[in-house]
Amino acid sequence: MIPRLFNRATPTRPLPGRLEPVRMNRSERSRVHMLASLLLDYPDEAWFARLDELESHLVRVPPQIAGFFAGFIDAARQTGAGQLQRDYVDTFDLKRKCSLYLSYFATGDTRKRGTALVTFIEAYRAAGWDFEAEELPDYLPAVLEFSARSEDEIAEALLAAHVEGIEVLRAALEATGSIWAPLVRTITLSLPPVDAATQERVLALVSEGPPTETVGLSFLGNLPPFSPRGNP
Repeated sequence: MIPRLFNRATPTRPLPGRLEPVRMNRSERSRVHMLASLLLDYPDEAWFARLDELESHLVRVPPQIAGFFAGFIDAARQTGAGQLQRDYVDTFDLKRKCSLYLSYFATGDTRKRGTALVTFIEAYRAAGWDFEAEELPDYLPAVLEFSARSEDEIAEALLAAHVEGIEVLRAALEATGSIWAPLVRTITLSLPPVDAATQERVLALVSEGPPTETVGLSFLGNLPPFSPRGNP
């Protein structure tokens, strides 16, 4: 057999299985998005302290989704703070396809991202909100909180417009068996179904990753906190 010396071509990473959205009313969707928002934050001491309270809200979300939340919470407790914090940084800070910043999947670190971030800020304002947070405005937990707390359809439209990035994030997390994968699955289950054209774009992003043109974004890097965190 001829030895393989170079990996000049690699298999295309398959997409995650298409999920059928779970039927839920506005109140249930808001609760799902708030739970996902809080659980996707960095797992510091305060994060662990509120797990019991968050767990108590699972009886008020559809059972198909409650199971994913419950499984994640159990796994987080068993993993412990130190290891979970290391896993969080290794996953979301060091892997391009696991970014929690939605516009990154479409624009990467290119000049287009600045415009994309301004679009997020304008969406918050159009719904009557001021974005005041240390994170950038496309930070997924912040967008989920916006969706959970806003009565305006703009919030849901913002998430739906970035379903490709969410699906790429889900694909990356599920491919590695990440503890965080069930949380992103709950988001996918709460959004409209992905059509064939979107599925193709997701496949391209899964295969190629976000664009890479490094530019400074400091003018948007010091945004003070989005509203105080609320209960689910």
